[in-house]
Amino acid sequence: MVEKKSPPEGWPLVNGDYMIGDPQSPVAGATLASHIENVLIDAGAAIAGPCKTENLGVEKMMANIISNPNIRFLILCGSEVQGHVTGQSIVALHENGVDPEKRKIIGATGAIPFIENIPDEAIERFQVQLELINMIDTEDPDLIQAKVKECIESDPGAVEEETMIFDVEESEETEEYQEKIEEKLKDFVRILLKNCPT
Repeated sequence: MVEKKSPPEGWPLVNGDYMIGDPQSPVAGATLASHIENVLIDAGAAIAGPCKTENLGVEKMMANIISNPNIRFLILCGSEVQGHVTGQSIVALHENGVDPEKRKIIGATGAIPFIENIPDEAIERFQVQLELINMIDTEDPDLIQAKVKECIESDPGAVEEETMIFDVEESEETEEYQEKIEEKLKDFVRILLKNCPT
């Protein structure tokens, strides 16, 4: 039997759009632009929900996942987020980290892939604690649930290191800026679609 630890009181610590399952489970899921979180929870995941932005959204996801030492797998599934390319940004963050000065995710192709509220130690923990399962653009419930169950069967147990907890600062300015960026991206996509030959 693998060793488990109790997640911190009040876990998940950061508010967001997610469902909670078994906090002892080794699996978390980011469903990107899709709302199929129930598929992962029904299969036994600890937490699952959409992750639509490659900055604050990723930061909140990281805060909730690495604060639970039992979570060892992150399944990326659901439709990729247009413009933000959040799934690819998470893969790049896991593989490459961030530029230490600019805080840009190295190799990310999204519009604004900057991790500004997460300390370097937390990024390193994200890279070490989790095995990333790339199922981006997969929405098939059977495939996703089979992968969740496979991860549960190969659970290595909780990480040995101390639980890592950190705040994600979300100021009103950040929210307003995020909303403006999202509106600009939507306008840009509308213009592109309008001008593309069919």
